[in-house]
Amino acid sequence: MSVAIELSAVTKSYGGPAGRPVLDGVTLQVAEGEFTAIMGPSGSGKSTLLNLVAGLDRPTSGTVSVGGTALTGLGEAELARFRRSSIGFIFQFFYLLNNLCVFDNVLIAAQLAGGQEAASRARAQQLLDELGIGAKAREYPAKLSGGERQRVAIARALINRPAVLLADEPTGALDSSTGEQVMEMLVAFNQRGQTILLASHDLQLVGRHARRVINMRDGKLTSDTRSGDQER
Repeated sequence: MSVAIELSAVTKSYGGPAGRPVLDGVTLQVAEGEFTAIMGPSGSGKSTLLNLVAGLDRPTSGTVSVGGTALTGLGEAELARFRRSSIGFIFQFFYLLNNLCVFDNVLIAAQLAGGQEAASRARAQQLLDELGIGAKAREYPAKLSGGERQRVAIARALINRPAVLLADEPTGALDSSTGEQVMEMLVAFNQRGQTILLASHDLQLVGRHARRVINMRDGKLTSDTRSGDQER
């Protein structure tokens, strides 16, 4: 199976090389089609890891590759183009544009990536329908519940058919029932082959759905368990 995400001896420090490492020698491979969860308390390095995979930040040392492309070798313009076409990102607090309706919040991601207009509009509506909010396409974010806003964010993240879908605490701002629904939606997309790397502190919820769970503490990977496997 092909490797979708690869980190090799990655460190990340703030305040220069002498600063305390947020990531400390992280080596990780995620295969295409895997649903992997990075678990750990606040400050463990989960979000920093996702930001490096997304190309939103650069490592202090080591290499990060997505789909065989070494992000550490790309310039800023190349990195932005790669991110728009190959990475989908779901955030805890949605980050929807309040002056755009639901449909346009999804469509804008395709427009920024240079997608063909008619095909992009059709896919935006298709995703909203699949996520159960097609009837709210012309509503504005202020009128939506938290769960509905997160569904819009999922559609936006998926519209460009990204090689990798990243999710940073996607259920953190939701109640338990709505969080369960969001996780089930992510599982459904994973079952169609979508590679997902998710960061969370909620092992009880996420552990029921992810096929692989990796624990982090103090910037290091401390355990790695796949469904049906013993911890290693």
